[in-house]
Amino acid sequence: MPELPEVETTVRGLARVLQGRRLTRVEPRRPDLRRAFPEDLGQRLTGARVTSLRRRAKYGLIDTDRGDTLIFHLGMSGRWRIDPSEIDKHDHLLVETEEGRRLALNDPRRFGSVDLLPTAELASFAGFEEMGPEPFDLTAEELRDRLAGRTAAIKLLLLDQRIVAGLGNIYVCEALHRAGINPNRAGGKVSLDRLRRLVPAIDAVLDEAIAAGGSTLRDYAQPDGELGYFSKSFAVYDRAGEQCGCGGEVKRFAQGGRSTWYCPRCQR
Repeated sequence: MPELPEVETTVRGLARVLQGRRLTRVEPRRPDLRRAFPEDLGQRLTGARVTSLRRRAKYGLIDTDRGDTLIFHLGMSGRWRIDPSEIDKHDHLLVETEEGRRLALNDPRRFGSVDLLPTAELASFAGFEEMGPEPFDLTAEELRDRLAGRTAAIKLLLLDQRIVAGLGNIYVCEALHRAGINPNRAGGKVSLDRLRRLVPAIDAVLDEAIAAGGSTLRDYAQPDGELGYFSKSFAVYDRAGEQCGCGGEVKRFAQGGRSTWYCPRCQR
């Protein structure tokens, strides 16, 4: 699933084509994403000018001069394609600009979504109402307060979007490794000193992943077709049985229905 760095990379790629541009065509082509497209999507967006593009957690936001915001989620396999040479059967939404540029939202597994809300009402969007702060806005002290009294594993709590918005499995595994924290440690038992290592580790991992264009594992690619190369920098993720930088062996175990990778030697 595309995570925060992949969505941030996508938004930046779309901005190069959409920022300040007028939309001349907005055409939903298939109805079968996670939920149906808004019925008035084309009417409200055709002729509108894009005023800004941004991200909230794992959602991309496209604001227009009509006071509307298109909200997209890439689901498990979604990606935007810029100026595709031909339209694919999995291109669910087509967007064209006044300069003749074309974008296609492609989602073979159809777990993504597209919504359209008045920009002033974004805070009430179902996906945003209970969402925690962005990782880049989080301090160690705030994270300590959010974890206080929690007995669930720190790894699972960091994946809870109500605690921190936008973190996913790849980057939580990598950040916990950098901070030397065992993913099974109870969240409420992680000391402030350890959290002061963890928060910068989260920021650094995300920054590096964004700079590398995200992580391409199966379906993800940037809007220009370029792959994400942060997967070449994984220290523990998907490296079970390989040697950690500390000399220990990377292990994998199931946790909360997902795989967790860590090094028992350097993560305590």
